[in-house]
Amino acid sequence: MTDPDAVLAHLNFELPPERIAQRGAEPRDTSRLMVVGESTGHRVFRELPELLRRGDLLVFNESRVIPARVLARKPVTPDGHGGGSVEVMLLREERPNVWSAYLKPAKRAGNVLFLGEHRAEVVGVLDDGARLLQFDHDIKPRLDVIGRLPLPPYIDAGDSDETWRERYQTVYARTPGSVAAPTAGLHFTPELLARLDAVGVERAHVTLHVGAGTFKPISGPVAQHVMHAERYVVSPQTADAVNRARAEGRRVVAVGTTTVRTLESAWDGSAVQPGEGDTTIFITPGTPVNVPDVLITNLHLPGSTLLLLVAAFAGVERIRAAYDAALEQGYRFYSLGDAMWLENAR
Repeated sequence: MTDPDAVLAHLNFELPPERIAQRGAEPRDTSRLMVVGESTGHRVFRELPELLRRGDLLVFNESRVIPARVLARKPVTPDGHGGGSVEVMLLREERPNVWSAYLKPAKRAGNVLFLGEHRAEVVGVLDDGARLLQFDHDIKPRLDVIGRLPLPPYIDAGDSDETWRERYQTVYARTPGSVAAPTAGLHFTPELLARLDAVGVERAHVTLHVGAGTFKPISGPVAQHVMHAERYVVSPQTADAVNRARAEGRRVVAVGTTTVRTLESAWDGSAVQPGEGDTTIFITPGTPVNVPDVLITNLHLPGSTLLLLVAAFAGVERIRAAYDAALEQGYRFYSLGDAMWLENAR
């Protein structure tokens, strides 16, 4: 089955709200791990070294989530009118000091906003309704002070922002730019990474800055769904590590769907090429996934682009069976939930 609309209908399922994880496992590596290949098995994530072989190459997305949610204020006019607050969700810096952003409420936001001491002017509107904000200075150094972490809308934040700044971040996050965490990496701890090093597993990193489009469900025909552009970087060192592993018959293990999308965006038909750019790659059943042999990922929501990606990777029927098992056996879903080890069905 390769028709994306038919696949999405076939993979549809009822997900009770209580199965969407509101807190991550503690410690992180005690989450569950379903192994999906020729057969299905159930493990704990800290048992990952038992699934890996010496020489396997794990590729991580090292993007770091930025405090992109800022409460802005509208200016007060000389006659005392105006004022009030506007919630700003910064998406990405399109060019120096110009950011795309969602505003709430957008219709009453006006043309000028103040984010902390920074003045921003609305200079354009994008097709999806996002505004372009021109700032008077570089706002990035101030986001840690004036911004909050942009948690997914299905998470009841509850705890303080400081708690989430540590928990909704991978332990290896390095390059700021995402507005959502590459969540497959949330299961790793420094101790688990050290154990992987000790058994001879190699590591490499890419960067893909996750955009707000990651939360956008497919609301119509799959062919009409528009993927938001996301910035990615593949270093020469990572491209070389991946290409050497493939040439030597060693497995490439992608940690997260963002890593898959990055590697496939950098694939030229015979090798992974170093470089950077924007990607809108949309992987659906029938799309070959050329680079990774294994994908470590969380459990995704029905009607999502990510569910189509994992079906393209592991096979539609394997994913159907795996999700049936996950629902039956109490797995926790989405960003803070449990994980899957998926073998490429190529």
